[in-house]
Formats: sequence, structure tokens, C-alpha cells
Amino acid sequence: MSQNARRPVNQATFGALPHGVTLMQADFADHVFERHSHEGFVIGATTFGIQRFGCKGRHYDSQAGDFVLFNPDDDHDGRPGTEDGFRYTLWYVPEDFVASCTDADVEPGRKRYFANPHVTDRHMVERFRALSGGLAEAHTGLGAESLRTESLMRAFIGTMLGRHGERPQADAIHARGADNAALSRVRDYIRTYYAHDLTVADLAVVAGLSRAHLTRAFGAAYHMPPHVYLNAMRIRQAQALIRRGMPLTAVALECGFADQSHFTRRFKGGVGVTPSAWRSMYCAPRRLS
Repeated sequence: MSQNARRPVNQATFGALPHGVTLMQADFADHVFERHSHEGFVIGATTFGIQRFGCKGRHYDSQAGDFVLFNPDDDHDGRPGTEDGFRYTLWYVPEDFVASCTDADVEPGRKRYFANPHVTDRHMVERFRALSGGLAEAHTGLGAESLRTESLMRAFIGTMLGRHGERPQADAIHARGADNAALSRVRDYIRTYYAHDLTVADLAVVAGLSRAHLTRAFGAAYHMPPHVYLNAMRIRQAQALIRRGMPLTAVALECGFADQSHFTRRFKGGVGVTPSAWRSMYCAPRRLS
């Protein structure tokens, strides 16, 4: 480890911003993220160290001055690239809010997605860091800051999509040809029955495909195997139930995890903190520093 570097610990803080946007600031020494995805967009800046991650079959090293940019349902993992660990700041942004930043909510042809999951843009990273720090400090409540906060977020996201976005999505998650409808049925089935102990055979029946064909086609279309998508659905639902105040033991059972240990392991692997820690930070947002 470099002599002047401060080795981080595995910790993360979350704060709620308007329109469902979540701000995350994290230091990770050795935490390893399992393959997972998010329902909305992720805009993140590495601020120290090397953030090593894989996305859609390629591997990247993000350093200070770099952005990590994920579109909805982009599968990815993550880990430190060196023993020094890494730090980052992230925004988790709902897809409909991003669409409204480019008027795609009223004119679908204007919808944009990020072209690449890893870009270097030091000017925008500095702007992002300053904006995130200011929003975290100011947004202790909505009140008179609501318009300012929303305006700054919209302007930044619109600029990022202008600089690093494209229309349509470069590597669309939708399958092509005859498998399209079949794989859509499988995704809908997983979204509906995420709490069940699903098997490849179950999904193959839904798709009307062989098990081998389904596994290959799903991976080619969505860049993740069905079990990774299932885990992502379970985590998303778990977060929704935690926000509603459901006890963690009940959440684990409701979302199809085998037990509390299984729930904790999978949740931390995808979110970066345990369900208990996430509940205490996200459900009682506080100033981030």
C-alpha cells in the first residue's frame, strides 16, 4: 500500500434526494460486489484508488477522474483494484427521472442511454463531486431547497447524457428475432415469482425453449444468467419492503431468501452494506460528509 494513502474501511452512507434519487458515498477496502443490476441509472465517480469492475462481458479499471455509468439492468460486479481500496460517490437515479431530463417522458424518441460504462471526464467529475457534496449538505429537508436541488440535478444529468449518451441504447437489453417474446415472458415471470425457488426448467417451460437454449439466449440478450436477474429482483423488492418498515426477518422470507444469513449475504453482495445498515442509513437519511 502506498505510504501516503489512507486505507479505507468498508463503509457506505446513503441519503435521499428529490424524485427518488439516492446519493451514496462509500469507502471500500476489500468488499467484493457480486454480479447484480439496478432498476434505474447509476452515475458514479471514483474519487480515490482503483475501482475494478466487469460489465456486459468486459473489464474496466476506474480511477480518480473517471465515471462509472450504468443503464437500467446493466449487469456488473465490483472490487478494489489494489490493496489501497477505493472510494466513490454514486447517484442511483430512477429511469423516469432521467427520461424527464431530456423530455423523453413526453417525446420517447429523445430517450438516451449511456454509451459506455466507463469514461474519463475530469471536468464533469469535479462538477459531480462538488454538486454531490453541496446537495448532501443542503438537502437535510426539502423546503426552499427543492427547486434548486432538482434544477441542479436535471442540468447535470442532461449534460452527462449530451456528452456521454447515445440514442438508441448501444447494446439494447432486448433480444432480437423469435426469442424476443419468449425472453420477455421469462423476465416478467421472474419479476412476478421472484419469491419462489425457480429452476431453469420452470423458466424453459415459460419460454417454450429448451433449457440450454433459454440459458444461452437469456445471457446473450440481458448479459446475465437468469439467477443473477432473479437475485436483483429479490434485492429490489427487499429494499421496497424495508422502506415500508417490514422487519428484516419477514423481508427475507417474503423475498424468497432461504434464511436471514442468505438474505444478508446476497444483499450485501449487491448493495455494499448489510440490510440492517442500509435500513438505518436509508430510512433515516442524514447529512453525508
